[in-house]
Amino acid sequence: SSGAKMDDFSNVSSVLTLEGFNLPPESAFSAFIFAALSYMVILFCNLVLILTIILNRSLHQPMYLLLLNLPINDLIGSTALFIQLIKEILLDTRTIQYSACVTQAFFIHVYGTGAVLILTAMAYDRYIAICCPLRYNTLMTNAHLRKIITLLWVCDLILIGVLFFLLLRLPRCRSLMSHPYCDNPSLLKLVCANTTINNIYGLFITALMQVIVVSTILYTYIQILVTCFRNKGSADTKSKALQTCATHLIVFLLLECLGLLTIISYRLSQFPPQLRRLIGVSTLIFPPTLNPIIYGLKTKDIRVKAMHFLRTKIFPS
Repeated sequence: SSGAKMDDFSNVSSVLTLEGFNLPPESAFSAFIFAALSYMVILFCNLVLILTIILNRSLHQPMYLLLLNLPINDLIGSTALFIQLIKEILLDTRTIQYSACVTQAFFIHVYGTGAVLILTAMAYDRYIAICCPLRYNTLMTNAHLRKIITLLWVCDLILIGVLFFLLLRLPRCRSLMSHPYCDNPSLLKLVCANTTINNIYGLFITALMQVIVVSTILYTYIQILVTCFRNKGSADTKSKALQTCATHLIVFLLLECLGLLTIISYRLSQFPPQLRRLIGVSTLIFPPTLNPIIYGLKTKDIRVKAMHFLRTKIFPS
């Protein structure tokens, strides 16, 4: 029987079948246009934000250099999703190589973890700027900033690297994915072995991220609010500080709500599959589209420099 079992595993196809959105043929063209346009908007908005920060020396401040990581991370997540999604719609295929599926899932998880780590680092930066303004320049030096950025990317890659190492050590005996794109929970469903360690580790990193991130962001914003209302400084400084925090909070809450809905949809077996797919995809569409727009519109320095960049470099009259 163990020989038969080995045969089962050796006969597993290296090609996976994705569930997809079950679109009728007449909707395929509209879906392709929507996906291609969404990706182009995400690419355009995030690249404008990246280039605006890189090309303007006046924006080479800790706040903006930390922000620079957000569009880079958004492009990682949305590219991982859209390249596969557009190919799926265009070629009318629902198949993907197992290796390509694991790669897509890896980058999607790197994006999810990276987003919350970057927002936490940005909250820490705002906390020092508003609550300890006199110490800001001595605390947020270029060397310290490099350490923060390196640390968040290294932590992200290690946490997700271990998640996928635990997945790849397990034998696989199924080839049908219950999702339109690849992620760790969907890949785990293809495994015919005990996945307890994987589930515990997955829940551990989710819980750890939530505890660290939510407590850090709550603490920093409460301190910022207290400082702003206690401070006898100018109303303009207060409003600028609160506006920056409101921007961060909107982006963070959007990501948290979508991430939480995705996790809940996986845990509830009676959750409508179509809705689960839509929620999963929206986590990779809405934040990458809205983040550069929210930051571009809400942060005056970026807005002014981005408009100048668009007028002079992209759309010169």
